[in-house]
Formats: sequence, structure tokens, C-alpha cells
Amino acid sequence: MNQKLYMVSLGPGDAQLLTLKALNAFKECSAICVPTKSDDNSFRKSISHTIVQDALHILGEEKEIIPVYSPMHFLYEDWVHEADIILETLKKHECVCFVTLGDAAIYSSIYYLLDIIKEKNLAVYESCEVIAGVTSFSAASAVSKKALCLGDEQLTIKPINPRGEVLTTEILMRPKIGMDTKVLGEGDFYTYENMYLKDEKITPSKIEKVKCYMTLFINYARRD
Repeated sequence: MNQKLYMVSLGPGDAQLLTLKALNAFKECSAICVPTKSDDNSFRKSISHTIVQDALHILGEEKEIIPVYSPMHFLYEDWVHEADIILETLKKHECVCFVTLGDAAIYSSIYYLLDIIKEKNLAVYESCEVIAGVTSFSAASAVSKKALCLGDEQLTIKPINPRGEVLTTEILMRPKIGMDTKVLGEGDFYTYENMYLKDEKITPSKIEKVKCYMTLFINYARRD
């Protein structure tokens, strides 16, 4: 059986802010794993469940909903338990979605889970697709009609109450064509050129010279 796992970003709370990719994943899958903070596996406190149900209503679809107890204690054993539920669900369903609020890249449990899934089932990890979503702060900016950054302004995202050492990921945008990237310094760089266009190129390092305006650099925090 060809197993397919989608890690789906739900956006900030409105099912109408789900992406077409997210909705297509819901159409394709036969089960959706939904986190819940309730230890009885109910969805009384689950915003994610409400969004999923709204989305399925919009699509006119019915899917099996699998509760995933997520106590939000930031404990490794909790993430292992969640990953095990996802993998067990994949034994019964060929295509499964796991959902997260906001965007998977921003303070989400998805990458903790994927690290564990990678250790337990490499084939599932390699075929897994993460679907990006609208962030809460992007939606807040739109609602307030206030830009997050203009011109050469910077945008900072940081935790209010960090539990330990704070690492930093840098997103570097708006380069000039022909720019020598030595000025960006060293780090765990990825280069994204013309993303989602026909000549898209993603390089797991820093390219030497900028060739196109639609170039994005991310210097990822070193977590190991």
C-alpha cells in the first residue's frame, strides 16, 4: 500500500483561510488526525476540530476523524505517542492528514512529530508533504489594514516567555541581482529561487551570486 501523509496547516481560525492545497488534501485523504487537549479524546476544547468540520462542510465531504491527545507539556514522550497514533492510522488508511493551527513553520509541533516519524518509518517521512498556511500575525495585519514591514523595515518574531536559550532563524529577502552572498555570513543556509514557478530551484546551501529577484535565503537555527 502506498501510504501518504499530509501535515496540514489550518491557518488562524477561519476555514475560509485554508489554502486550496489543504482542501485538496482533505478531499484526497480518508482520515484526519486532529489534536485535542482533552484527555478523554473529546473535542470540547479543540479549535482545530471546529475548523476541520467547517472545511469538510464546505467541501461536502465526510472523513473519519481520529483524536490525537496533545497535552501541550512539550514532553518528548507525548510527541512519540502522537506520532504513534499517526502511524497506526496510516496502517488502516492509505492517505491521512494531520492538522495544526496557524502555519506549520511557526511554533508548531509538526516538526517534532516528523523527526520521530523519520526514525520510526523513513518511507512515510520521505513521502510526507507539509502544507503551508496563513499565520495568525499575517491575518492580524490584514484585519487591521497595517503592514508588518515596508521598504527596508525588519520583522521580528519571538516568544514572550522562553523556556530556555533562544535560537534564531533568519529570513533574508529582497536581494539585488548580482549580489555576492558573502555579506550574509555563515550558517545553516537554504536558498529558494522562483518558488512554485516552472524554474523553481531549492539549494540546501547559500548560492554565491543572486541570479533572480525572487530569491529567498533562510539561515536556519542550529538545533542539534
